[in-house]
Amino acid sequence: MINILITGANSYVGTSFAAWLSQWPDKYHIDTISMYGNDWRSRSFAGYDAVFHVAGIAHRTASASMKDMYFAVNRDLAVWTATKAKTEGVKQFVFMSSMMVYGLGARGEEQTITRDTVPSPSDIYGQSKLDAETVIEKMEDDNFAVSVLRAPIIYGPGCRGNFPKLLKIAGFAIFSPNIPNRRSMIYIDNFCEFVRVVIDCRSGGILFPQDKEYVSTIEVIKEYRKIINKRTLMVPFPKCLSRKLMCFNKFNNAFRSSVYAKEISENNSYQSVDFLTGLRRIATKTK
Repeated sequence: MINILITGANSYVGTSFAAWLSQWPDKYHIDTISMYGNDWRSRSFAGYDAVFHVAGIAHRTASASMKDMYFAVNRDLAVWTATKAKTEGVKQFVFMSSMMVYGLGARGEEQTITRDTVPSPSDIYGQSKLDAETVIEKMEDDNFAVSVLRAPIIYGPGCRGNFPKLLKIAGFAIFSPNIPNRRSMIYIDNFCEFVRVVIDCRSGGILFPQDKEYVSTIEVIKEYRKIINKRTLMVPFPKCLSRKLMCFNKFNNAFRSSVYAKEISENNSYQSVDFLTGLRRIATKTK
């Protein structure tokens, strides 16, 4: 029996992971605790094989006024939790980080991330995650594996963030700008299986989960509208106009290109759901 503690109650990833592992009740025992307040400090971590730390602030506007809160939660809380886990004999700490540690890249240009790409956060969210990584990685030794998951966009039924906002717009957007782009993404079931394999193998280091294929914003809009039986008229955009529109944050967030190089995510054994299947599942849940 592998004993796993999920630190961060009611998170999308945490609850999805616990549900995923329920397929193997004889292999995994899962507990979840809230990281609000200080009650978690008195909870013993002894006896757990792995701690999966998902607590954090993600889907909010990272304004300067929230800087202290971002660093208190995404950095300090993560470091304290990892320290407690190591001190109390946990064998592995799995840290939920983000692709955003690399920032947004140059506007109008594709961002292709390799193992050699140096992180360069564009906001306090990415910086707080990177700062936590830097401290936690130094804790790794022969008895304590540290697994840093630099996740791209995670999508699935009930997901949060920009992806459901895009689908909401797609539901009534008869016209869509025909601007090609590519994004690394991962369906929630594929991500949960990835985490399961990481814990089974006690894989340490910085890890780059992603689905086999890149996805474009145009594809998301067209395929989603097709699923809900609506047609989409694609409007051609000159490259010069597209580049100018990338100056607007919301437009840049929707149509920028940002991918992990395929070679840094070679093991695809954890992938069971392709993009269209995942999109259909979301559409069924959101109709």
